[in-house]
Amino acid sequence: MTGYALRRLGVGVLQLAAITVLVFVVMRFLPADPVGRLVGFTASPETIALTRDKLDLDESLPDQLLIYLGLREGDQSPGLLQGSLGDSWNTGAPVVDQIAQYLPVTLELIILAFVAALLVAVPLGVLAAVRGSGRLDAGIRFYGLFAGAQPEFWWGLAFIFLFYVTWQVAPAPLGRLDFLTAPPPRVTGMLTVDSLLAGNLAAFRDAAAHLVLPVVTLAFVLTGPIIKMVRQNVAKAMASEYVLYARGCGLPTRQIAAYTFRNSLAPSVTLIAILFAYMLGGAVLVEQVFSLGGLGQWAVASVLSFDFPAIQGIVLVITVGTLLVLLAVDLLHARIDPRVAR
Repeated sequence: MTGYALRRLGVGVLQLAAITVLVFVVMRFLPADPVGRLVGFTASPETIALTRDKLDLDESLPDQLLIYLGLREGDQSPGLLQGSLGDSWNTGAPVVDQIAQYLPVTLELIILAFVAALLVAVPLGVLAAVRGSGRLDAGIRFYGLFAGAQPEFWWGLAFIFLFYVTWQVAPAPLGRLDFLTAPPPRVTGMLTVDSLLAGNLAAFRDAAAHLVLPVVTLAFVLTGPIIKMVRQNVAKAMASEYVLYARGCGLPTRQIAAYTFRNSLAPSVTLIAILFAYMLGGAVLVEQVFSLGGLGQWAVASVLSFDFPAIQGIVLVITVGTLLVLLAVDLLHARIDPRVAR
C-alpha cells in the first residue's frame, strides 16, 4: 500500500509540473496585451517599456519561466520554488494572500453542498436499486434526471425567485452576511466555522441562512448523477453471482447488504471525487448569482483583466486540489479492493 501511494504521489507531482509549465507557456501565446490593460493603450512608449521591464515581460520566454520558477532572479522574484506565487498585477497583493482569502469561501460552499447531496443521493440510489422496478424507482430516476437537466445558475435564479422574492423566507443574495452583522474574527475564512469558534451564534445563524440557497442549488444539481451512479452500481452488485451465492448459503441480509455496498462503492466514489474536483473551479456561476465572492469569481475577474500571476496561481491551486482528491480516491480504491495496488 505504501509503495502504491508513493507511485501515485510521484505521478501527481509530474502532472503538476507539466500543467504548471504548460499554463505558463500557453498564457504567453494568448492574443492579449496585459501591459496595455495595465497602463492604458494611450500610454507613452517609455511607460510601456518600463512596465514590461518591471513585469519581466521583456525577457525571453525561457527566462520568464526560470524567473517564475525561482531558478533565476528577476523583478518578480522570489519564485514558485521559494513558495511564492508572485504578486497580482491588478492589486499588487501577493497571490498567496488573495487565494487564502477567496478559497475558503468556495470550499465552504462545495463541502456543505456535497455533504447535503450525499445525504440525499446515496439513500435514494440504494433504495431505488433495492426496490427494483416500480413507482418508487421510476420516481427516483425521474428526480435524478430532472435535477441535472438544467444548469446550476438557472436553478439558483429559480430558487431566489421562489424563496426570496415570492415567499420571503430566505435572505437577499447579496453576500455572505447581512450588512448589520459583524463578521467573526478570521481563523479559517469559513464564516460558519469562524463564528462557531468565536461563539458568535448570531453571525453563525446569519452566515448559515445566506448559505442555504447556494448550497441547496449545488446539492440539487449534484444529486442527479450521484443517484444514477449509486443506483446502477448497487443494482449490478445485487444481480452478481457472489450475492446469489451468499443468499443461497443463507447468510444474513445485513451481511449481504454490507458486501453489496462495499463492491458497489468504488465507481460511485470515483464519480463523487470527479464532481468535487470539478466544483473547485466550476462553482463560479453559483458564486456569481449569490454574490459570495469566492475563488471562481476572482478567477473570472483575473482572466478578464489579464492578471497572469493570479491566473497561474488559481490554476495551480485547483490542480493541486484536484490531484489530492484523485490521490485520495485511488488510495480508497486500493483499500476497498487491494488488487488495485498490485
